[in-house]
Amino acid sequence: MVSGMKPVTFDDLQRLPVVKYYEAAFRKATGVSLKVMPPETSCPHRCFGPEDNAFCCLAASTPAGCAACLETETRAQHGAAKKLVLQQVHCYAGMTVVAVPVMSGGRHVATVLSGQVFRREPTQRDFAMVAKMIGGGVNGDWEKKARKAYFETPVVTADRFQAILQLLNVFVQYLADCASRQAIACSEAEPEAVASAKQFVQSHAEEPIKLEQVVQHVNVSRFYFCKLFKKATGMTLTEYVSRVRVEKAKALLVDPSLRVSEIVYAAGFGSIPRFNSVFKRYVGVPPTEYRAALRSSVPL
Repeated sequence: MVSGMKPVTFDDLQRLPVVKYYEAAFRKATGVSLKVMPPETSCPHRCFGPEDNAFCCLAASTPAGCAACLETETRAQHGAAKKLVLQQVHCYAGMTVVAVPVMSGGRHVATVLSGQVFRREPTQRDFAMVAKMIGGGVNGDWEKKARKAYFETPVVTADRFQAILQLLNVFVQYLADCASRQAIACSEAEPEAVASAKQFVQSHAEEPIKLEQVVQHVNVSRFYFCKLFKKATGMTLTEYVSRVRVEKAKALLVDPSLRVSEIVYAAGFGSIPRFNSVFKRYVGVPPTEYRAALRSSVPL
């Protein structure tokens, strides 16, 4: 975590309109449900809403099924929180759940959790074993509904599953980028000196920027400005400048014709080692890895 930086929270991400839009679009495109969850693994059983897997809803209505579903989701979220990389977890019913951490400023701020899918065609024997495990004592109507829902659960091929994972990674990276942009954006509620300083930095990010320049630009004392800026943004001016430059570098990395050495100076970093260090601190991965991830998602 970068010291002094005001953290972007799960609530900040959840308020972004793109979250609900993408959850709905992902379901329509893939047949798989999606939910952006808090990073804490102690949260109660998640709900994908009316688009939840019908079998999982029926299974969760039984004590054994509810406990088994919660255990699977907790394992997926624990893995994402601990290892900070995409996790695939197989549940008691033979389905796969995917959890992907959303990172912002080196912090785990949310987890994107996918609904359950089969990786192979289920059999009647599979269902019989699952029903026996979780359906003890339920009536015949429950088993009839559960059987129908079980065999209507999406079955995805290996190629399609890899495409789903790529879509998840693209969305997670987009959320992380939204969080980063939100951290450096100007706000109408900010003091005029802070907003003016931010605009100055964004306009001169590729140049050397000194505190004295900014103080002179906003026309307040050095001590007052430092205190005001830190209180309003949660960052020092140096940290803010780094964040702005990293965002500019991320935009430039999209262009495959630009060399990393060109991006370093175009974004305002004085050297490649400093660029690599600052970029990884805020984004969580080195610039080359970030660019590779962008390229792998282009065909989608």
